[in-house]
Amino acid sequence: MTVLHDDLPVGPAAAPPHIPVLLTEVVASLALTGASLAVDGTFGAGGYTRAMLQADPGVHVLAIDRDPNAIAGGAGLVAASEGRLTLVPGRFGTLDALLREQGTETADAVVLDIGVSSMQIDQADRGFSFRNDGPLDMRMERAGQSAADLVNGAEEATLADIIYHYGEERRSRAVARAIIEARRKGPIETTAALAEIVSSVVWADPASGIHPATRTFQGLRIAVNDELGELVQALHAAERILRPGGRLAVVTFHSLEDRIVKQFFSARSGRAAQASRHLPSADAPTPRSFTMVTKGPVTASDSEIHANPRSRSAKLRAAERTMAPVAPPLAAIEALAALPAQRGHLVSKSGGVRR
Repeated sequence: MTVLHDDLPVGPAAAPPHIPVLLTEVVASLALTGASLAVDGTFGAGGYTRAMLQADPGVHVLAIDRDPNAIAGGAGLVAASEGRLTLVPGRFGTLDALLREQGTETADAVVLDIGVSSMQIDQADRGFSFRNDGPLDMRMERAGQSAADLVNGAEEATLADIIYHYGEERRSRAVARAIIEARRKGPIETTAALAEIVSSVVWADPASGIHPATRTFQGLRIAVNDELGELVQALHAAERILRPGGRLAVVTFHSLEDRIVKQFFSARSGRAAQASRHLPSADAPTPRSFTMVTKGPVTASDSEIHANPRSRSAKLRAAERTMAPVAPPLAAIEALAALPAQRGHLVSKSGGVRR
C-alpha cells in the first residue's frame, strides 16, 4: 500500500469542500514511486493531486480541469507544491495534447474522477442541482450551450433521447412532452422550474429517496458537457501517453460511465466483451495495451460510505500499460457515448452494425 507523506505543505487548499472517494485505493493502484509524472485529468478541489504529491517527493503532477473556478481555487496548492504541480485549464479528453503543450510526451500515471463534483452541485448559480433554485446552466466551462439552451431549443425527440439514454429515465417521452408544453408558455430558465415540470409527470418513489427530477438533470448535464464523449477520448489519450508500466485509474459513479471504462479495459487487455446491446459492434482484435491491476471494480468500504455517502456508487478500475503499440481508437467504445441516432455511423467504422 502506498504511504502518504504528511510533510507536504498544502497552503490555502488544505480543506477542500469536495471529498475525493476511494482516495487510498486510487493512489495505491497508481504505484507512484521515485521521479515520475502523474496526470490528474479532473483536478476539482485537488484531492487526488494532493495525495499523489504526498505519495513520494519525486512525483510531479500535471493537473487539468475545464472548470475555471477549479483552476482559480488551485492556486494555493500550486504555490505550496514548490514547482511540483502544474495546473492547466482544458478538457481531459485532450490530455495528450495538453501534455505536449507542457513540453513532454509521456507520463507514468493518469487518474480520472468522472462526473460532476459536489462543489459544482452545491453552487446554486452553476445550475447543476434543484436543491437550491438557480439558473438552468450546468456548463462546467461556463461557455457554450447551456442546459437552458438545450431545454428551450431542442426538438422533443432529441430531448427524449437525451433524458432516456443519458439520464436513464423510463418516462423520458412524458418528460420531453411536458417540457415542450411548458416552454410554449415561456422559456424554462431555472432549475426549480424544470424540476417542477419533471415532477408533474414522474412520480416520487419514497422507498428510493430519489427526487423525480434526478435522472432528467443527469441526462441534460451529460449532454451539455459531452461527459461520455470526453471520457472515451480521455481513455484513448491516456493509452497514448502512458509509458510501459504506467498506470491508469478511473473512478466512475454510474453505470453509463462504468460500462465505457469496463468495455475499454476489456478490449485493450484481451478480455474483449461479447457483443451485446450496449456494444453493438466488435472492433477487430488489437494488441494488448493494458493488463488489469484491479480484478473487477473496487468499491468503497462501509466506513467510507458512512463518512461520505457520495462514495456509495463509486467504482474504481485500474490497469497498467504494456509495451504494445497504440492501436486505433475503438469505434464500438465511441458508440457507447453516443445517442442511438449517431451510433450507426460510429460503429460502421469497425465493420458494420449488429442489429
